[in-house]
Amino acid sequence: MAGKNSGDNRTRTSVSIFIIAGLCCFFYLLGAWQRSGFGKGDSIAVAVTKTVGENCDILPNLNFETRHAGEAGGTDESEEVEELKPCDPQYTDYTPCQDQKRAMTFPRENMNYRERHCPPQEEKLHCLIPAPKGYVTPFPWPKSRDYVPYANAPYKSLTVEKAIQNWVQYEGNVFRFPGGGTQFPQGADKYIDQLASVVPIENGTVRTALDTGCGVASWGAYLWKRNVIAMSFAPRDSHEAQVQFALERGVPAVIGVLGTIKMPYPSKAFDMAHCSRCLIPWGAADGILMMEVDRVLRPGGYWVLSGPPINWKVNFKAWQRPKEDLEEEQRKIEEAAKLLCWEKISEKGETAIWQKRKDSASCRSAQENSAARVCKPSDPDSVWYNKMEMCITPNNGNGGDESLKPFPERLYAVPPRIANGLVSGVSVAKYQEDSKKWKKHVSAYKKINKLLDTGRYRNIMDMNAGLGGFAAALHSPKFWVMNVMPTIAEKNTLGVVFERGLIGIYHDWCEAFSTYPRTYDLIHASGLFSLYKDKCEFEDILLEMDRILRPEGAVILRDNVDVLIKVKKIIGGMRWNFKLMDHEDGPLVPKKILVAVKQYWTLGDTNSTSSQ
Repeated sequence: MAGKNSGDNRTRTSVSIFIIAGLCCFFYLLGAWQRSGFGKGDSIAVAVTKTVGENCDILPNLNFETRHAGEAGGTDESEEVEELKPCDPQYTDYTPCQDQKRAMTFPRENMNYRERHCPPQEEKLHCLIPAPKGYVTPFPWPKSRDYVPYANAPYKSLTVEKAIQNWVQYEGNVFRFPGGGTQFPQGADKYIDQLASVVPIENGTVRTALDTGCGVASWGAYLWKRNVIAMSFAPRDSHEAQVQFALERGVPAVIGVLGTIKMPYPSKAFDMAHCSRCLIPWGAADGILMMEVDRVLRPGGYWVLSGPPINWKVNFKAWQRPKEDLEEEQRKIEEAAKLLCWEKISEKGETAIWQKRKDSASCRSAQENSAARVCKPSDPDSVWYNKMEMCITPNNGNGGDESLKPFPERLYAVPPRIANGLVSGVSVAKYQEDSKKWKKHVSAYKKINKLLDTGRYRNIMDMNAGLGGFAAALHSPKFWVMNVMPTIAEKNTLGVVFERGLIGIYHDWCEAFSTYPRTYDLIHASGLFSLYKDKCEFEDILLEMDRILRPEGAVILRDNVDVLIKVKKIIGGMRWNFKLMDHEDGPLVPKKILVAVKQYWTLGDTNSTSSQ
């Protein structure tokens, strides 16, 4: 019996040794994996996991619902933070890079003073932009298309200036937008119907549009139901708050102007460009502004011009302009269009439509025999603060539209730039893998924030868009995404984003974005702070996020844990409620997710405290 027990003990001892040896091997391999770089930050990650709690899918203190007023609940974070104070009331609608006082110090020639002029580091504000007293969450779409709360943008000047043109009307405590415009006082719908008789708006061929000098963006607002997304822009000028109204309505728009600098969009981005009485001097300077539109217009795309000088023989008296001037203006436009290989396909009333030829070789000889100059081989997507060029961007060498699918098929089809091997390091397989990855990430986001699919968030921004995977995975008729391509990104893939039927813009996050305060409902950023950690201050980026985020708006950050810990310390003093959470694949993944909600507070509030 004793011999049997001794044998059992030896067996158990052998098994124990085997198990211990196996565990030692496992932890040795795990340690080697961490030291290799793939597990970097895991020790911090485990500590963060313990702080946040075991179940990271449940956010007991983070309320995504709209409440409009009152003190927001705190979070369970305990470290001391520096509280950022509210800015002076005069900065309620502050746009740092389009500040009116600064603008007036620059030359007026070619609209230079209306372009971006950002403050130097020592003049940047280090405070929180307050919402105006009485601010409320905008109406949900589609009601927001027609109504904007007066308290959110309390400017009545356009109701007087544009009264007979049906831009906007003041009714009690709201502005009402009847859908009219200078060239379509009877409404944008009827105007778009006229365009659709020539331009294939309804079948998905035209998906992305550019509205230059957009006013309150009614054209873009009414294109939405036809599955066309318009990027609208207008300067911050005497037409006070026009872009602010557009964004309050839930329409994509930025502050911008056609002046001396290239537009912040890639080449061959838009299926259609549009000017409705936009007051842009298209024929001036040998058509350089039309050359810039040509750069961003796809082969086969359309340019629509409504208003002067079209049909000047009939309208010169109503426009109160000499017919000789109008005749010369139209002659210059027609001449520039010919050099650009644009074919006029319609002129009816005060509206003319040109189509850019898909194959410009047929008219290349005409260009060579004229004063036109084809741009030298270079990157036509390198635009940030670069001057416009007096040359024609060639069609070849940067993607094309031959294999571009109609929308919505184009959303997940392989973009021509990738199919043709024009994006270094991004193969078809990597593109498809990226799309799959973002579907997984967005699925995780929807578990965290149940309001993502409800229409609560209309204006959404992705601060580091990559291939547009976040916007594509989230796609819905309830909202739109502004895909921002950082100018310092390793790969310039904004052209790919547009080829998916999405919209976006180039931007450097060391500077303020070209928009008004409180214009986005949800901001997403993946890897943004890692990208900028040696470029500019995190506080400046976070204050800009706070400026453009609406009260009770949401933020989703995905980044390395060491970076997010630094970010978390700053936002603790920003009147945001937040949680730092594990990656959806578990606590050992060094990337984490930080979700936040901006508290509701307005001018004069004293009862709202920052998250500690």
